[in-house]
Amino acid sequence: MEITYCRISEIPEKWKEAAKWFSEKWNISKEAYEESMKEALAGKGPVPQWYLALDHDRIVGGLGVITNDFHPRKDLSPNICAVYTEEDMRKKGIAGRLLELACRDMKEKGISTLYLLTDHTSFYERYGWEFYCLVREDGETKDSRMYIHRMP
Repeated sequence: MEITYCRISEIPEKWKEAAKWFSEKWNISKEAYEESMKEALAGKGPVPQWYLALDHDRIVGGLGVITNDFHPRKDLSPNICAVYTEEDMRKKGIAGRLLELACRDMKEKGISTLYLLTDHTSFYERYGWEFYCLVREDGETKDSRMYIHRMP
């Protein structure tokens, strides 16, 4: 197993495949991912960005950084979103490495605070994230956990 980690901008030929992959994992339209990835590839700003973990040519993990991950707290931005690792590749540190890459990349782009909305407890803490507050996602009936990551 040889996992490589990269921004979509480093492998632009995979953007359509990546958009389809994220769409299948999160049941959000492929077109929404395509639009965001095209914006990332245009490179007009630090956000959005998309990151992939590849086992040779196979996408085994990924995440994005977008302005808002479907919640009303517009002040809590930008957001890590769509964190996913293929089931057969879990417990190998892939999500953690993707999070580290995204945080390092955002810091280099001048963004020192990131937010993440999730229903998980304890997973993100091991990567330096802290619980921040409860936020209700758009269209949901219960609150989710908002995490914050401050980079020195």
